[in-house]
Order: sequence, then structure tokens, then C-alpha cells
Amino acid sequence: MITIKNTEQLGSLIRAERKRLKVTQKDLAMAAGTGLRFIIELERGKETTRIGNIFKVLQALGIKVLVDSSGNHPDRTRAP
Repeated sequence: MITIKNTEQLGSLIRAERKRLKVTQKDLAMAAGTGLRFIIELERGKETTRIGNIFKVLQALGIKVLVDSSGNHPDRTRAP
């Protein structure tokens, strides 16, 4: 399992998986139903990308997303 903490790390993961699968950015855009520009910006870690389209890309690459809400978030304050 990989922990992703920011958009740059997510973009790097997507780029690495796309290249591992030998898929072009254009082909990934077609498979995910997004535009080529979106894929390019996503792989660069652009923060304003749309979450719905990100999930389409992840699905097209066969990447699963797991969310851990174990309460270990350092910024979270606990009620008494």
C-alpha cells in the first residue's frame, strides 16, 4: 500500500502506473473519458483537477483507493 499525501505524489503514481502498463497519455484520456490536457495536468500534480475525473483515471489504470479514518490524523482535535 502507498500513502499519498499531496497531488504531486498522486500524479507521480498515475504516471508511473501508466508507463508500467505502456499506455500513452492520449490512450489513458480516451479510456477514462477525459481530455488529454487533464491527464497531463493530473500527472504534473495540478491541485485544481476534478476529483470525479481523477477516479475515472484511477479506475482506467486499475488503481484502488482506500481511505483510513483511524483517528490518527495529527490535525484532528478530540472532544473530552
